Amino acid sequence: MAGKGRSHVRADEFRGRIGATVAESEPWFDEPPHPGEGAPNVVVVLLDDTGFAQLGCFGSEIDTPNIDALAAGGLQFTNFHVTPLCSPTRASLLTGRAPHAVGMRAVSNFRTGFPNQLGHISNHASTVAEVLHDQGYATFCVGKWHLAPMEQCSAAGPFHQWPLARGFDRFYGFLEGETDQFHPELVSDNHPVDPPGRPEDGYHLSEDLVDQALRMIADSTGVRPDRPFFTYLAFGATHAPHQAPPAYLDKYRGRFDEGWDVVRERWFRRQLELGVIPPDTRLAPRNPGVEPWDGLPEDQRRLAARLQEAFAAFLDHTDVQIGRLVDGLRRLGQLEDTILVVLADNGASQEGGPYGVLHEMKFFNGILETPAEAVARIDDIGGPRSHTNYPWGWAQCGNTPFRWYKQNTHEGGVHVPMVVHWPGGIDAAQRGTKRDQFAFVADIVPTLYDLLGIEPPSVRNGLDQLPVTGCSFAAALHDPDVPTANPVQYFENAGSRAIIADGWKAVTKHAAGADYDTEPWELHHLAADPSETEDLAAREPERLQELIRLWWAEAERHGVLPLDDRTIELFGARFRARSPHPPDRRYVYRPPMSPLPGQAGAAIGGRSFDLTAAITHDPDAEGVLFATGTENAGLSLFVQAGRLVLDYNAFGDHTIVESDAEIPSGDVQVGIRLRRLDGFAGTATLSVDGRDAGHADLALFMRMMSSIGPSIGADHGSAVSDRYAAPFPYGGTLHEVVIQASPDRFGDTAATTARAEMSRQ
Repeated sequence: MAGKGRSHVRADEFRGRIGATVAESEPWFDEPPHPGEGAPNVVVVLLDDTGFAQLGCFGSEIDTPNIDALAAGGLQFTNFHVTPLCSPTRASLLTGRAPHAVGMRAVSNFRTGFPNQLGHISNHASTVAEVLHDQGYATFCVGKWHLAPMEQCSAAGPFHQWPLARGFDRFYGFLEGETDQFHPELVSDNHPVDPPGRPEDGYHLSEDLVDQALRMIADSTGVRPDRPFFTYLAFGATHAPHQAPPAYLDKYRGRFDEGWDVVRERWFRRQLELGVIPPDTRLAPRNPGVEPWDGLPEDQRRLAARLQEAFAAFLDHTDVQIGRLVDGLRRLGQLEDTILVVLADNGASQEGGPYGVLHEMKFFNGILETPAEAVARIDDIGGPRSHTNYPWGWAQCGNTPFRWYKQNTHEGGVHVPMVVHWPGGIDAAQRGTKRDQFAFVADIVPTLYDLLGIEPPSVRNGLDQLPVTGCSFAAALHDPDVPTANPVQYFENAGSRAIIADGWKAVTKHAAGADYDTEPWELHHLAADPSETEDLAAREPERLQELIRLWWAEAERHGVLPLDDRTIELFGARFRARSPHPPDRRYVYRPPMSPLPGQAGAAIGGRSFDLTAAITHDPDAEGVLFATGTENAGLSLFVQAGRLVLDYNAFGDHTIVESDAEIPSGDVQVGIRLRRLDGFAGTATLSVDGRDAGHADLALFMRMMSSIGPSIGADHGSAVSDRYAAPFPYGGTLHEVVIQASPDRFGDTAATTARAEMSRQ
């Protein structure tokens, strides 16, 4: 028989025998990977910018009964540490490695040309999703990603650092560092989607994320109950903007009128009673810039209290969603066999400044809104018409009993809450107890591998893998007295450095441009002084020098170098050849197009630019041609009542320009010219078929409008203009929108934007 005994199947794949006939052959079936019967599920819930004291079980009076119940039924880790920023923590959390080693020393918005800042997780560092997927787990990612270069996060891709390319079967969430909780920029798997509701319908992102997570889990376990799942649920909460449903905002009215001094002292006393800090812990003094509450002017107190109410409402609402997740797992019969970890990515945020902000984009435009000005809109706080962050005093309260904040390598930036809940794996006698062993975020993945009996690969997809350097604390789940598995841990962010070794900590708070070699280090004995109140550097100089030398050795080992405190240069360094921003800054958009994320859309913030839209107009056609931003700030060019209209919304101050004549029917070129003048001023001019058709002076030419990017032919999200309801699509034919922006920004705009990028993220 022709071809007898021959096979086109690769020998290393087929394990059977092929003969001339079936009778002479032996079949073989490849078996898909499976982790084995009884393998537990894994759910990791990540909170954003949540300080050590802000959960109820860690000292606060904010209602978090669902997380508290997980702690009571599991283990509460009181000496758990992370990096000072979100992207590096996420990179460590998902890989079990040092953030610098995997290319994420700062937020993914930046690339520097050095291995420690790729803007994404190195492909030589498998994520836990990739490893568990290869073992046969179903893998789901829901919520905030922030682990891909932002200019690659539009519908154009490339997608090789999106969640589906890094081991997840499904993704639903947002790719940026923050989003509006009522009008989020959402992605499902590899494509943008609209939110399934609007705030007037009761929509809030946190609820949507839990709905989607439970759907993914139910879809998987309903069809393949034998297959365990890994779910990574990363809330946008409690990162700014602090937004919550009205009932939660109402619940906290007046709850913080006593001020941060009284509340912080009470939370500190509660921490001592709960045993989440050692009994001899001292409350750190106020950070510089935090003034005594009783000495503040009335407007400043009113604003600060209301901003803290919005934060509390946001956290409370998030806790309810975690409760819904737990109830859903219980209803699906999955809770008993699920390792559930809840943690925060860094300490409470300092980005609200000394007063707090009603709209953080004002701050990023160099506008210091006074409390007296902000209280005029105090009832907007926490709702769709605000983009708030609280002041330093409440942030330090959230980090009780520690000093400093997110971005700092002191304990306030890196010491956060963590809870581990696993009914099927934690002895009943141990449930509700605490663990005070030092642990770091990179230790979570090796702990999971240890518990699941998994050996991470040394080679994956032909790429040698970096060693997993985190230390498993699995033994601590069963023994409260076992020594820490991680005796030495370095920290670094923008030149600030720290190292913890055997209960001692050396730390320096770097100022940009300062000499790394001469700036002072502090020395703290955390075992006796966990809140870093007593600097022992002068008393024990030899120990300090030993720790500094150890820091440099660990920095060499984990790829920390070179130290880099740049901000402005980083902003420009990420846009290289083949980015969404051509060197001549000419953008051509042709519908239909998905909405563009802010950092992949036309870079018009702070720039003079011309926008021209080619349309075929019908006299009855209305709608948006181009819009960017939100109801809080942005611009929209639209057609209404036969005329071309520009609404330049500078933080609620609307400059409206209407064309002086109706748009003619047929093929027409319409557009706007925006020019930035000296200082904050600018001008806006409408054009219809090359003729100037309207003009206005702009008192504020925004350097940075919004984190929400442009949409073509409609206004997605919240309506920039009060003159229509979104999305208000254009009813005629929009052929293309061409934007020619100035290649260079004026004066201080690059510096303003760079500061905004670093602070906002």
